[in-house]
Amino acid sequence: MENSVLKNVKGTKDFMPEEQMVRNRIRRTLEEVFEAYGCKPLETPMLSVFELLASKYGGGAEILKEVYRLSDQGERELALRYDLTVPLAKVVGMNPEMRLPFKRYEIGKVFRDGPVKPGRFREFVQCDVDIVGSSSMLAEAELISMAFTAFERLGLDVYIEVNNRKLLSGILQELGIPEDRAGDVMLSLDKLEKIGVAGVRDDLRERDVEESLITAIVAFLQEGETTLASLAERFSSSLVQQGIRELEQFFAYVQGAGVTGEVRFTPFLARGLGIYTGTVYEIFLQDQSITSSIGSGGRYDKIIGQFLGDGREYPAVGISFGLDVILTALLMRTIENDERSVDVLVVPLGTEALSLGLANRLRGWGIKTELELSGRRLKKALDYANKEQIPFVLIYGENEVESGNVVLRDMKEGTEQTVPHDSLEQRIREAITNK
Repeated sequence: MENSVLKNVKGTKDFMPEEQMVRNRIRRTLEEVFEAYGCKPLETPMLSVFELLASKYGGGAEILKEVYRLSDQGERELALRYDLTVPLAKVVGMNPEMRLPFKRYEIGKVFRDGPVKPGRFREFVQCDVDIVGSSSMLAEAELISMAFTAFERLGLDVYIEVNNRKLLSGILQELGIPEDRAGDVMLSLDKLEKIGVAGVRDDLRERDVEESLITAIVAFLQEGETTLASLAERFSSSLVQQGIRELEQFFAYVQGAGVTGEVRFTPFLARGLGIYTGTVYEIFLQDQSITSSIGSGGRYDKIIGQFLGDGREYPAVGISFGLDVILTALLMRTIENDERSVDVLVVPLGTEALSLGLANRLRGWGIKTELELSGRRLKKALDYANKEQIPFVLIYGENEVESGNVVLRDMKEGTEQTVPHDSLEQRIREAITNK
């Protein structure tokens, strides 16, 4: 095969075992946490009818530019899914007898033919949890509690920024921002923490927002205090007051539940356009070793109903965890990675069949075991174990068969001990635990 063909498609990546082991651990940890919170697993097809993805879902026309389109042998128009929310809406619509609220999680690949840059691929994994059928702020509080649990298990210290789109939209209305400019203004305000008030002013000018509106926005930003109490006092519209009530309820639930993680009210957090109708949130690392969010979500009460067009309302709230950005965060940590693909290498010395049986005994004990398959001499087998960072080697030759023992070698210490078969499990477990 020509070398020119031996390459990845742009925007895709091979994850070699060292990285993939960490990714698998992240996935297993998230699944355990999701299920501990009563979420049910769901898997949907990567392939979709194109018309389904192109329908009136809140992803908007922009996302359709990034959809991978294809056709099958029956010349049906198909596409690869670009998120996990459209498939969720499809499942809800196809199962009208479904009991609500429906709490599901799905971890799967999605595809977007968009710009490629560091940390952004065209094929990537989304880890989503959604609760469909509950309009209570208790649902948001549970998702935030779940996020802190997940990151604590992963060993990452995070904080979560929270806002409400009703509050933000109401503020902009009262400042005189017309509805057709609200989207641009929200996108600018969303950058406030990174670029400051002067940066927001410049960004609004680049978006051709009228100077009178920019003056009103900048004046509001320079006034300083933006606590829930001060905003409730200044803005009287029903939209603002409803957003404040929802946030107050949310914070009361979080506090009452004893959630100890840091939750910050961030009044200009917008989280994109169109889809979100209430609470929005983004998750960040406390140490800022990665400045982009490593998880996000929000409430989208109208999208599924609009998507299905069945006249029903499906209040929904969700959260998404970024598998690859979490991977990057964990790989940046200086602590030694304790993920090993193998704990023990069994080396047969003329005892191949018996050694396979020995390896299977270890596997039955839940010990990750590799059997030397290449007939290497002992020295080369030990070199292999060193290079693969396998901590222990079991040497099993004819002498060991006769004596009823095996030789256990600690590769880091360079020491060996003879172990009787009947105490092998205990000795290996003790050795692995002490590593």
